[in-house]
Amino acid sequence: MSEQPEVLLDARDVEVTYPIKGFGKKPFKALKGVSLDIRPGECVGLVGESGSGKTTLGRAILGLAPVTGGTIRYRGKEIQGLSRRQRRPLSAEIQVVFQDPYGSLNPSMTIEQILTEPLSVAGVPGAEARARVGTLLDRVGLPGDSAHRLPREFSGGQRQRIAIARALALRPSLIVCDEPVSALDLSTQARVLELLIEIQEQTGVAYLFVSHDLAVVRHISHRVAVMYRGEIVESGDGDQVTARPEHPYTQRLFMAAPLPDPDRQAARRAERLQLAAQA
Repeated sequence: MSEQPEVLLDARDVEVTYPIKGFGKKPFKALKGVSLDIRPGECVGLVGESGSGKTTLGRAILGLAPVTGGTIRYRGKEIQGLSRRQRRPLSAEIQVVFQDPYGSLNPSMTIEQILTEPLSVAGVPGAEARARVGTLLDRVGLPGDSAHRLPREFSGGQRQRIAIARALALRPSLIVCDEPVSALDLSTQARVLELLIEIQEQTGVAYLFVSHDLAVVRHISHRVAVMYRGEIVESGDGDQVTARPEHPYTQRLFMAAPLPDPDRQAARRAERLQLAAQA
């Protein structure tokens, strides 16, 4: 019997609760005992509509949301509740790619400055940091002369490639990808997804891939977890969950995916409305 791969990140019964202003207002529980694990070199897709809690879980893993219950372990060590200073060593291990490729890049810095900044903070000597820039740009498919240009000189897809290069700079083991292609057109989405798959094959980095789009998650994920109102309602093998969903909510997400055939699209829309009425 073969051994199971080690667990890189293990979230168990995670709760995130936010206070609500106003007398007598009950706190809002964004996560209600969520459990999820990620293994080295694996992509786990986390899918759900806006307000489902998927981004909150990603932020909790990154230390950006207050964990009020449960545990998050990285390589066996609890990381929830660590101070900013205590989390600093984790920056080399856990990185993030945000949704907005332009808003996440400093518009006044050159691409070289953007890519060398995390390296400098980590203590990498300037000459070595600058030498790594060319390798990073090559890895994400951008020309070497990109280093001396500003973010505004690039398209949305190219800016997201720069954001990916920055996330790769410290050679992390896990990248939280928070809706990394939702702001891009379909053809650019496909290219960025293929890039992420290629990088994973080359480096062995693991992804938590957060998205509202079941079709996007299907393309990149080994396993998929579906979130609804702060809870995971279905999880399992990526092909199974995204092509043959069992939970009514996942089925509704599946029905929401567009089809090129208008007749099939109309039939799917009717099925989705029927499922919604039964919920």
